Amino acid sequence: MRHSTYMGAITLVAASAAAVLGGCASNTQPAAVTYPPATSSVAASYGTIDSIQVVRTGGGTSGAGAVTGGLVGALVGNQVGSGSGRTAATVAGAVGGALVGNKVESDRNQAHDTYQISVRMDNGDYRVLQQDDLAGMQVGARVRLVNDHLYRY
Repeated sequence: MRHSTYMGAITLVAASAAAVLGGCASNTQPAAVTYPPATSSVAASYGTIDSIQVVRTGGGTSGAGAVTGGLVGALVGNQVGSGSGRTAATVAGAVGGALVGNKVESDRNQAHDTYQISVRMDNGDYRVLQQDDLAGMQVGARVRLVNDHLYRY
């Protein structure tokens, strides 16, 4: 008798679980997904050069080289001597380091020419890019844009 009661309880639990889970099921279809009209990625990456301007960039300093050089010079100077001699060495190191740091920064930021290239893209967009070289490109030439760099097409 006990066995049949136990089996009856299991059957009841199983039937209840099926009823609950069946109530969770949905017969509705998912909503239709709509996408905006596709734009042509090919058209967006090709265009024609409209104009080319030579732009002088670089030159000058921000002062970061002088500050960094001054700090390093002061630290090195502070390692020399003691008392007023140490103070004088610290000041001399700071001044010398600032001069050297400024010169290094100035040398790294030499002024040079770059090219500002205006391109009318095939999709109608207008892009202006700056490059260090022209690679034979000229006004009216067909170009391809890859990772913000123009190439002859």
